[in-house]
Amino acid sequence: MHAYEKLPLFSTGLILGVLLLLIHSFMLLKAEPTMAFLRKFHRNDSLGRVLLGIGLLWFWFLLAPEGKGPLNFLAMNMTEFNPAKPYLRWLIPIFFVLIATSVQEYLAVRALGLLCLLGVQPILESAFLELPTTRLLLPLWCYALIGASLFWVGMPYTFRNLVTWATASQRRWKSLCVAGAVYGVAVIWCALAYWRGY
Repeated sequence: MHAYEKLPLFSTGLILGVLLLLIHSFMLLKAEPTMAFLRKFHRNDSLGRVLLGIGLLWFWFLLAPEGKGPLNFLAMNMTEFNPAKPYLRWLIPIFFVLIATSVQEYLAVRALGLLCLLGVQPILESAFLELPTTRLLLPLWCYALIGASLFWVGMPYTFRNLVTWATASQRRWKSLCVAGAVYGVAVIWCALAYWRGY
């Protein structure tokens, strides 16, 4: 079994719920600094390189040789693509240098999209084929994030447009933050009420 398949629904849901609650509460309480940061985020190339490095390092761990060892804890069986894994491990550092130096437009947004696409997989695995119907709160959030992330990678200006729309008024911003926090509370409540033992 891959490490993702061993993740319990209860713990994963609880962590996600707490993160959603904390992040959206912070965004609500620190509205002005958060909005200012998000408005400039798409032009933050330094942060983009950091996020890109984290994403490609995560991908490198997925491509690590299968077996025991400190670097193999996320090694994934890629079936017919397994013979290509050694070459891909060598190419990832080259990809990082090429992308970090060549991509001048919206690097931070593209890197964020990559990280989000990698991050949803363990959450989806934790909810896969579990019995409680309320588990669908996790895939619902994940698929929404996947859809957004695909746009951020392929058409990163959509992130800027989304931020512009969300920060156009204080009322809209607060409504979105409250909605995100409420979703987090719902996930926490379902984890505590229904997901114990899963």
